[in-house]
Amino acid sequence: MKKLFVLLFAIIVPLSLAACDTGTTATGEESSNYSTDYADVFSMLEDTVSKASQPEVTQSESGSQSANPADQMTIGQRNALESAKSYLSFSEFSYTGLIEQLEYEKYSHEDAVYAADHCGADWNEQALKSAKSYLEYSAFSYTGLIEQLEYEGFTNDQATYGVDNSGANWNEQAAKSAKSYLEYSSFSREGLIEQLEYEGFTHEQAVYGVQQNGY
Repeated sequence: MKKLFVLLFAIIVPLSLAACDTGTTATGEESSNYSTDYADVFSMLEDTVSKASQPEVTQSESGSQSANPADQMTIGQRNALESAKSYLSFSEFSYTGLIEQLEYEKYSHEDAVYAADHCGADWNEQALKSAKSYLEYSAFSYTGLIEQLEYEGFTNDQATYGVDNSGANWNEQAAKSAKSYLEYSSFSREGLIEQLEYEGFTHEQAVYGVQQNGY
């Protein structure tokens, strides 16, 4: 800033002397031109000084001015997001299933949607985990498991991904399902095959399942 005033002084003094000298030797028109040039230079210097006087924003200050997404969340959004992450840490949810669960906990629809959008979940992986979880305690056909995942709110693509990657042996699933039916009810061979086909097993899978249970 000090250098700017020195520069201003160094320029204005010669111009002032030149203007005075011109006033004694030049015509009125020349004197007017010099006055205009002097005013333009002075205006330019004023702009320079004004810009230099403005506080310089350092990189750290500029960074602090950028908004932190976490600071922009409402209390409801922040709490809903924490709840969403907590649910996902111990169970599997579809996108819509998670929203419904948060709404059941009395979060507003807007806060629940915000949480589902920002929780970082991979919905394909959630569908896969859910498919494996179902297969741990029950028997499903390929199509039956897809339908179950869709019922839980997964899209067809997500449900298909989960079932395709679940590692299930569908013949073995048919055998388990046939055994489960026979534990609480009586079936003829053909009746049991039809029941398995109704559950989504192919004819070959149903026949295999029945055969593995003594039929």
